[in-house]
Amino acid sequence: MSDQTAYAIELNDAAVRRGDRTIWQHGTFAIPTGSVTAIVGTNGAGKTTMMKVELGLLPLSHGTVTVLGVPAGQANKSIGYVPQNYAADIESNLTAEQSVLLGLTGTRFGLHPTTRAQRAKAYQAMEFVGIADKAKFRLSELSGGLRQRVAIAQAIASDPKLLMLDEPLANLDLASQRSVAHLLNQLNRELDMTIQVVAHDLNMLLPILTGAVYLLDGHPHYADMRQVLDSKLLTHLYGTNVQVVTTPQGDMFVTPTPDEPDDGTQDMHTADELARMHRHTQASHDGERGTR
Repeated sequence: MSDQTAYAIELNDAAVRRGDRTIWQHGTFAIPTGSVTAIVGTNGAGKTTMMKVELGLLPLSHGTVTVLGVPAGQANKSIGYVPQNYAADIESNLTAEQSVLLGLTGTRFGLHPTTRAQRAKAYQAMEFVGIADKAKFRLSELSGGLRQRVAIAQAIASDPKLLMLDEPLANLDLASQRSVAHLLNQLNRELDMTIQVVAHDLNMLLPILTGAVYLLDGHPHYADMRQVLDSKLLTHLYGTNVQVVTTPQGDMFVTPTPDEPDDGTQDMHTADELARMHRHTQASHDGERGTR
């Protein structure tokens, strides 16, 4: 895609305030075009705020932010966005096709005529995410994983250059999380789409992530995953003991340390839960490379 800039998102000494409170400040980094990036940090650190700033929905109190080569908010027609509460906010009586068409018509109220070209684009998006056979199903009839695919199809129907998703794996079972992660990998590899994901649990996304924005001590930072996957950094970031584990098969996991209390809340999947998924994903990647 020759019209793309080298960096999809650039922050220069950016800061955000709400009232008298500084959410984060001194944000200076650039996220490469074509990357798959996570935004990570504890609850309240400002992860969703980061996306809203990049979409131009929240003003900076200091500094600048550029998205797709222009000031934030000016390129939103080239951005697909999946909010965290999509399934709750969308009308459950809409069909999957009607929901995806909203990504092209821009409204969810009333009856609006659609063109043959728009319906074709919606079908193309549904076919890519694997829900074309569910086009006439109402959202209330679909599982959480399928509704998330509808949300992604709606976001990509307009052929965005940048796809932003806020906690896309939240409230999904393990199989659905794996399916969505695989879909994001397809979007990145096959459509050359830059992807940014707000995430709490890194494990399911590790096979596809190239870097992460991490919100630490009131400051946003960006680094590639080799730097982020550091036990000391992640322990500081999450406020609990975290270790990075690599298995003999080469699978890497972020996991609470064995000395965590038995009754403690563990928000991250265990290595045993995810080892099969990682090996499956790696096999898929190898197969894709072999057919190119």
